[in-house]
Amino acid sequence: MPNSAEWLIFLGTAAIFAITPGPGILYVLARSLRGGRAEGLRSVAGNGIGASVHVVAAALGLSALLATSAAFTVVKFAGAAYLVYLGVQAIFRRHDDEAGAEPKRGNPLVQGMWTELLNPKTALYFMALLPHFVHPEQAPAPLVFILLGLIALAMAMAADLVVALSAGTLGKRLLDHPRWRVRQRVAGGATMIGLGAFVAVAD
Repeated sequence: MPNSAEWLIFLGTAAIFAITPGPGILYVLARSLRGGRAEGLRSVAGNGIGASVHVVAAALGLSALLATSAAFTVVKFAGAAYLVYLGVQAIFRRHDDEAGAEPKRGNPLVQGMWTELLNPKTALYFMALLPHFVHPEQAPAPLVFILLGLIALAMAMAADLVVALSAGTLGKRLLDHPRWRVRQRVAGGATMIGLGAFVAVAD
């Protein structure tokens, strides 16, 4: 287990990562603005499920295989394509703008999960950060990996929750004004398309 100084370094690094804009938190922002708090909270849960898979993968050493193979590129572009698909779908789904229409935007929990699962940089983050604080001679490495990973994940989800609640409140108010529906839909879709493009070109 980490010592006192290592805990401070770990928590500080995890906090910085948690508030750094990335695919997960920007997806939560877009969904919260489009669908209010309820969609935002389900998006946060989806992100958490996807990230927890990366935590387990890092603990089992699978993330190292991803980082050193062509799979990284495949997953990276799959994630970018998925975000672009969601953005295009949002922009052209005009039925949502009609008065009294029931929005059909897909399950934010499932979409949030895939957004995080298809982000290989999440796997690399856990793989790069956690080993520095694992001491196999003191405790089983996989268990410490998972513990530290879940702590980092909880901090990231806390930041996501702040975004979901604040943006969701604003989004819900705007949804009550019909003329804002189109703007919200297009802005949310454009955000996801731009995010997909960024993921595709980022190193």
